[in-house]
Amino acid sequence: MFFSSPTWIKSFSCAFPVKQTSGEMFISTMLQWLRFFFLSPCPQRTISSFVDVVFLLFLFVFTITKLWKRLTSHGDFGTHLNEPLVRNSRSIFLTIRFKLTLTAEVALTILYTVATVLAFSSSSKVPWKQVDDVFWIVHAITHVVLAFVIIHEKIFDAVTHPLALRVYWVVNFFITSLFTVSAVMRLVIIVDVNESNDFKVDDVVSFISLPLSLFLLFAGVKGSTGIVLSTEESRQLVEEETRLYDGSEGKSEVTDFASASMLSKVFFIWINPLLSKGYKSALKTDDVPTLSPQHRAERMLSIFELKWPKSNEKSKHLVRMTLLRCFWKELAFNVVLAIIRLCVMFVGPVLIQSFVDFTSGNRSSEYEGYYLVLILLVAKFIEVVSTHHFNFQCQKLGTLIRSAVIPALYEKGLKLSFSARQDHGIGTIVNYMAVDTQQLSDMMLQLNAAWMMPLQVAIGMFLLYNCLGASVITAFLGLLGVFVFAVIGTRRNNRFQYNVMKNRDSRMKAVNETLNYMRVIKFQAWEEHFNQRIMGFRETEFGWLSKLMFSICGNIVVMWSTPLLISTLTFGMALLLGVQLDAATVFTTTTVFKILQEPIRTFPQSMISLSQALISLERLDKFMLSRELLDDSTEREEGCGGQTSVEIIDGTFSWDDDNTHQDLKNINLEIKKGEISAIVGTVGSGKSSLLASILGELRKISGKVRVCGSVAYVAQTSWIQNRTIEENILFGLPMDRQRYNEAIRVCCLEKDLEMMDYGDQTEIGERGINLSGGQKQRIQLARAVYQDCDVYLLDDVFSAVDAHTGSEIFKECVRGALKGKTTVLVTHQVDFLHNVDQILVMRDGMIIQSGKYNDLVDSGLDFKALVVAHETSMELVGQSVVVPAENLNRPTKASAVTSIYKGARGESNSLEQAVSSKKSSKLIKEEERETGKVSLHIYKLYCTEAFGWWGITLVFVLSLLWQGSLMASDYWLAYETSMESGLFNPSLFMSIYTIITAVSVVLVVTRTYFFTLLGLKTAQIFFTQILRSILHAPMSFFDTTPSGRILSRASSDQSNVDVLLPLFTGVVIAMYITVLSIFIVTCQNSWPTVFLIFPLILLNIWYRGYYLASSRELTRLDSITKAPVIHHFSESIAGVMTIRAFRQQKNFCEENLKRVNANLRMDFHNYSCNVWLGVRLELLGSFVFCVSALFMIILPSSIIKPENVGLSLSYGLSLNGVLFWAVFMSCFIENKMVSVERIKQFTYIPPEPAWNIKDHLPPSNWPSQGNVDIRDLQVRYRPNTPLVLKGITLSITGGEKVGVVGRTGSGKSTLIQVLFRLVEPSGGKIVVDGIDISILGLHDLRSRFGIIPQEPVLFEGTVRSNIDPIGQYTDEEIWKSLERCQLKDVVAAKPEKLDSSVVENGENWSVGQRQLLCLGRVILKKSRLLFMDEATASVDSQTDSVIQKIIREDFAACTIISIAHRIPTVMDCNRVLVVDAGLAKEYDKPSNLLQRESLFGALVQEYANRSTEL
Repeated sequence: MFFSSPTWIKSFSCAFPVKQTSGEMFISTMLQWLRFFFLSPCPQRTISSFVDVVFLLFLFVFTITKLWKRLTSHGDFGTHLNEPLVRNSRSIFLTIRFKLTLTAEVALTILYTVATVLAFSSSSKVPWKQVDDVFWIVHAITHVVLAFVIIHEKIFDAVTHPLALRVYWVVNFFITSLFTVSAVMRLVIIVDVNESNDFKVDDVVSFISLPLSLFLLFAGVKGSTGIVLSTEESRQLVEEETRLYDGSEGKSEVTDFASASMLSKVFFIWINPLLSKGYKSALKTDDVPTLSPQHRAERMLSIFELKWPKSNEKSKHLVRMTLLRCFWKELAFNVVLAIIRLCVMFVGPVLIQSFVDFTSGNRSSEYEGYYLVLILLVAKFIEVVSTHHFNFQCQKLGTLIRSAVIPALYEKGLKLSFSARQDHGIGTIVNYMAVDTQQLSDMMLQLNAAWMMPLQVAIGMFLLYNCLGASVITAFLGLLGVFVFAVIGTRRNNRFQYNVMKNRDSRMKAVNETLNYMRVIKFQAWEEHFNQRIMGFRETEFGWLSKLMFSICGNIVVMWSTPLLISTLTFGMALLLGVQLDAATVFTTTTVFKILQEPIRTFPQSMISLSQALISLERLDKFMLSRELLDDSTEREEGCGGQTSVEIIDGTFSWDDDNTHQDLKNINLEIKKGEISAIVGTVGSGKSSLLASILGELRKISGKVRVCGSVAYVAQTSWIQNRTIEENILFGLPMDRQRYNEAIRVCCLEKDLEMMDYGDQTEIGERGINLSGGQKQRIQLARAVYQDCDVYLLDDVFSAVDAHTGSEIFKECVRGALKGKTTVLVTHQVDFLHNVDQILVMRDGMIIQSGKYNDLVDSGLDFKALVVAHETSMELVGQSVVVPAENLNRPTKASAVTSIYKGARGESNSLEQAVSSKKSSKLIKEEERETGKVSLHIYKLYCTEAFGWWGITLVFVLSLLWQGSLMASDYWLAYETSMESGLFNPSLFMSIYTIITAVSVVLVVTRTYFFTLLGLKTAQIFFTQILRSILHAPMSFFDTTPSGRILSRASSDQSNVDVLLPLFTGVVIAMYITVLSIFIVTCQNSWPTVFLIFPLILLNIWYRGYYLASSRELTRLDSITKAPVIHHFSESIAGVMTIRAFRQQKNFCEENLKRVNANLRMDFHNYSCNVWLGVRLELLGSFVFCVSALFMIILPSSIIKPENVGLSLSYGLSLNGVLFWAVFMSCFIENKMVSVERIKQFTYIPPEPAWNIKDHLPPSNWPSQGNVDIRDLQVRYRPNTPLVLKGITLSITGGEKVGVVGRTGSGKSTLIQVLFRLVEPSGGKIVVDGIDISILGLHDLRSRFGIIPQEPVLFEGTVRSNIDPIGQYTDEEIWKSLERCQLKDVVAAKPEKLDSSVVENGENWSVGQRQLLCLGRVILKKSRLLFMDEATASVDSQTDSVIQKIIREDFAACTIISIAHRIPTVMDCNRVLVVDAGLAKEYDKPSNLLQRESLFGALVQEYANRSTEL
């Protein structure tokens, strides 16, 4: 046994005591030799003195070398000797750390000096007394020198300890630990007081010096001396930290962790104020303190960038290498904590033997029992503190990794080239940030389990060998088998996990796209198709998820069954080999197996976590190595001389990084300063690409691009942030009220802002969802104007605005506010081209003509064709204007146009939606969050959703039976080992033990697989419910709910329900039942413990409630603060061209840092609360267990039997751990149940009316005529908001073409939304072909109407899936429709034809081509009723006239309602409706309206005159 031969522990002899006999095994000799070498006094003194002497020698050599260098340096001897004095002239500040380190060293010096004096004065006749005296002298001298070194550090202002000193402290701690272990053994084993007198000094010194050495170990690992310099640099550092403290973190103060004392950090006292606040009332965002400056994202990012490998360092794994360089110290500190924990973990099992011996009367002294309990208490204390500090440090490291990696990913996202951005896709890039960084963070807890496992197993095997001898081989082989299984299982899980993540990415991409284009999906009644598409991805993901979960189940079953299975095999082998099984042996063995259960269980989990992290690191490496935009593609010069503002010489450009396709060829252009240049050309000719090449967004294959001065860019597809209008216009600049008002005026936004209840403080919805197309475009333009740049690149800014507003903007903005600036304008408005200095005509990616308007018209070619197309359409207008000659003399423009444009105080198009009677400008509602407990109703929903009540009841019954089988096995062991040896029947013992084991395995298999099945089924039901609810939600829900909020439920919340809840809910049930079994066993054998159990339970319940009040809110706040990080990330990637053009990357990166800090502070305080709870619960549990052990010693042996002591201790040793984990995991489950709560929140969205109503099905050919009758139509967007349409009444006869005109925001688009019932009317009704549309199902209604929406939307997929998503037409019909919409040649030219790819957002097609594809959809649909919402806004006049011709021919018999800004578009309509401020002001034939003074006549006059006027 371990303490069987105590002679060497009390002998000064350096001779190895064991005489080796031939029969003795080699392993046994080796173990005895190691024990002697490390724990015997003589070798210990030798090792210790050797380390001291080496250290002193090193210091001596180092000092001599330094002095010699100073003496031999020429001529500056004096200055060198004065160096410390000179350097000390800076003022320094000594922290508590320096003072404590010095105090510890002085205390050790005094201690060893006293020990030396006692050694010299003792009259002992020990033969080795002189050697002993020398040992104490060397030790004392070493610590005197160390104290001087620390004082010297202060003189030299050393910020970190020398490496040699730190290494010495680490080694010294381990040597002191060996001395202490020997002291404990002597205390327990040596009975004779005289024998132990020789070592009294040794033992007292060891006990006193251990805590001091432990402190110095921490000082050595940390490395910091605690000296702070008050120099200029450190003042800047303090200022920087103050800035971080006072940064835009609202009212929150800095976390108490930043200034906590050592004691406060050890016991987590610093978090008490926050927990107290959380217990009194639900925590709000401002209640949670900010992170301490050294943990903030700003600092972590700068360290990450500093450590990023240089270009000459060849490494495939850049992210991994950088993280190691950044955080190696933290990793090393975690390793030290893990080793300390490992050392004390096995003290309990070792002591079982001594406890059993003591209670059976085999004791060495009266007080031995008390020593045993004291050792147990100290060991438990160290174990608890080290375990929880280890957990805390690991999680803190995870937070630091996230705070370094997320901002780095964000910065990279802003640098990506176009094709790199397409390769990854916005959804996947967001996943890198949300999922992959989280997996790196989670891995930190698991990382150490990988290398600790072999050590734990080795120690376990050593202890088992002491108990069972050679039969330990069976245990070893059993464990080996389990590990092989675990490794194979992990590799399998790895594969499954990879596929789950891949399919989750696809599903998230589909969900993201659906949310972005929900308006179009509802217009086209495609919800079912998108439901099937997303569910298709989900089914694949769920298939892999099920494989993964059942595979993990296999691992769990093996882990839970391991202790019993291996015990059975080992005891069987022990009996075969004739080993005597007694209570001490049996329960030491089972306890060791229980301890080994932890590494066996965590090892595969850590391997899974490790492999997931490696996959994530690979994904991050791939992203961080993606191609970036080259800064040198465009030479930007500030304040350069000369006349040229923009110049491209022989430019060839490609959107593709690999240059496989040249998008722009042979580009030569020169634009003078202050000139207005226009770029024209047909759809897809490369106009937007040319602007992008000037910005440097394309990869330059050859040539030179030079831009003089700062650049402003207005994109064709408007990019608006989810902020107020003012913040969108300022775009990071300070407010200059005069310039701001001017920008609003020249962009014609004054009237729009007046119409909004909150003016420019109105919050814009996500992607500008609550603004009309024209408003978004003008806000973008105002943003550019306010920036006051030198060069303006405007991509088709007039397409989304009406004629009058377009003319105003051209006059007031382009030729007014931007006068003297260089302006490059992509436009289809031929009218404006008379007034530009240079026109560039493009075709097939080349500039084929350039010059002035008249020169280009004379030259013929492409430009002539564009102008002819425009003039043809203008002739209609011209004729109309000529008709009422007398009208021309009237002041129509002054009066009528004033009335329509100046008097338009109606509700704006869809701002309409934003405004409510509540006095707040917020459209986006604050995210709802439940507060207080997660209600029992949520638990009930989760547990009973799949199989009702009987499912969860079965799980409980199986768990109870399984725990019963485990207890039965231990009782059987206690019963058998207690009997007289004569009655012991090995075969009976093994038979029953094997049967119990078999039953236990069957029960655990059934229980685990059944619960996983229940969890998986529940997850799938929840996903189906939330998807169905979201697709059925009305449009108003999407206007007020950011997609980030919905996405976070579909990603992280769904992941929790998919994986974490099924895995851990079952574990929690098992844990609580285990706690119950421990209480039963302990109280049965140590009955006074009952009096402690009840207070313990009450304290646990109180602590759980106290902790959970804060933890739950922190978890919710964590979820809520995560959404803005994700949203800002995806918003920035979408608008990256605009951000880069304005050089706003720095501001956006700062905003990202702010949001990351806000989120991580929740995370940091959340896991700090966990550790706070853990330390308290485990210390309580340990205390109760030690008191229970004390009762076993105090109670007479007649009451307590030795075998029951073994049984109680083997159960009780795990009490603190199991108790804490039961409480903690139940809290963890409660926090994860928040995900169920959040998903359920979105399954109860009030739905829009039914899609199909069986009783009101329209006839199959409806609408057959196309008659539309609108009667007193009134519309408001939400209750209590003003009316947007104020009683419109009109009739449209089947086959008529009706043009709808009016100012931007007058209610034109709202009219179409009501016809499709995206908005329900508040009054009046709409009758189509005799059927009131309000009684029809939404799909029956929407699927019968055709629409070409304002924004051309394409989905990721192919041309076929975009033109015919539901797949109801033949290829022949599709080709025909492509031919009609002028795209047949473009599609046929592509190698994949109809299967040509369409990337996310349709970015590989020009905006004009996207509009034509949308037209193709309508041609296929052949509706009798067609709506066009500014359908030709993004195409040139030539293409516009072609589209109008197609519509005239293909839809001759159809009723067409067309909203248009181009007057020629409505001139050939049968009737024109003029909408103004929500009223139908005019409705008649165009010719009739032109006969009399009318708003429409004024519009036409305005349009006809605008070219000449400009």
